[in-house]
Amino acid sequence: MKEFLKLGLGVVTSIAGFIEVGSLSTSAQAGARFGFRLLWAIAAATICLVFLAEMSGRLAAVGKHPLAAAVRERFGFRYQAIPLVAEIVLDTLVLAAEIGGVCIALQLVTGADVRVWVVPITFLIWLLLWRGKFSALENGLSALGLVSLAFVVGSVRLRPDWTGIASGFVPSLPGHDAMSYGLLAVSILGATLSPYLVNFYSAGAIEDKWSEKDLVANRLIAGAGMGFGSSVSMGVLVIAALVLAPKGIRVEGFEQAALLLTAPFGRWGLPLFAAALGIGCLGAAVEVSLNLAYVVSQSSGWQWGEDLKPRDDARFCTVYTLALALAALPILAGVAPLKITLLAMALTVLVLPFIVFPFLILMNDPHYLKTHRNGWIGNAVVLLVIGAGALLALVVVPLEILGG
Repeated sequence: MKEFLKLGLGVVTSIAGFIEVGSLSTSAQAGARFGFRLLWAIAAATICLVFLAEMSGRLAAVGKHPLAAAVRERFGFRYQAIPLVAEIVLDTLVLAAEIGGVCIALQLVTGADVRVWVVPITFLIWLLLWRGKFSALENGLSALGLVSLAFVVGSVRLRPDWTGIASGFVPSLPGHDAMSYGLLAVSILGATLSPYLVNFYSAGAIEDKWSEKDLVANRLIAGAGMGFGSSVSMGVLVIAALVLAPKGIRVEGFEQAALLLTAPFGRWGLPLFAAALGIGCLGAAVEVSLNLAYVVSQSSGWQWGEDLKPRDDARFCTVYTLALALAALPILAGVAPLKITLLAMALTVLVLPFIVFPFLILMNDPHYLKTHRNGWIGNAVVLLVIGAGALLALVVVPLEILGG
């Protein structure tokens, strides 16, 4: 039972990678505009994330260091300052989008304006962090996140063409709108491979007191957790391809995305969609807030830990308090969460190589990993996916901006 509960870390990490405002919107857009063609992008991002999560868990279990603390120790704070600032900016943007996502979910079921919910939701997230224990947060949010399996069940109930789905795992160019296709591929990679996921997973392994005896469990948790999230993301894309694409509906807001589950579930579709979106974004907001506190505290050499009392790690708590207050401002000002998300995802793919490169150096350092260093396969997969995504982003993002 104890080993089973460890799956919570993998599932709650995958919720923030696959079942939140960025991933749900990009998967829905991809299916609505290009059918099954972009399933390969979700699969590639999933494989890379499994490798990255397993590596960060191994670093924590063997080296007894979360990622940010290990980078600071190995390269010094001066080197770490630039990727640290980049991650703080990215995480704050993502946090704003996730707060907005929870508010949109509540708007869908109540009709009340998004801005009505910003302050109560921000306070709820802060209260969960202030009063909660790490194990309670990871297991509670991962259990609630199971509602998102409605997308998987819904995609099966619609009886899709499985041959067509299989062809979507083979990269191919569409006959139209190639730049938008490339931008969506970049967005899927950016939504899935956010740096905070890797930092959060390694810090979570430290919080859960993993050791070398947990290495096998780490592989299973990384694979099963990310596989859970990936299946949901693919379910969203498949339903969008079957329901929205034939009607010519392009997902430009969550009002259109909310139609996804009405076809397979009828009147229960909207509440199910709102629950999946709200819980996914709430879990992601908790995770991003915690990660901001983790990465700033670990990089600065401060005391940190969600299980410590606030008076014992006051600076750690101050970081997530300030982050939540700052992230709530653009949503209160009326900025659309979807616009914030698209900006954050594009920036993520561009800066990801600068964050992942020192990570790979650490994973090949015997001082931290002893005999458990990376093999060539893990290094090659991560470098290939991250490098290809960054090159694609350098091409399509400027062209999309210039083209309006």
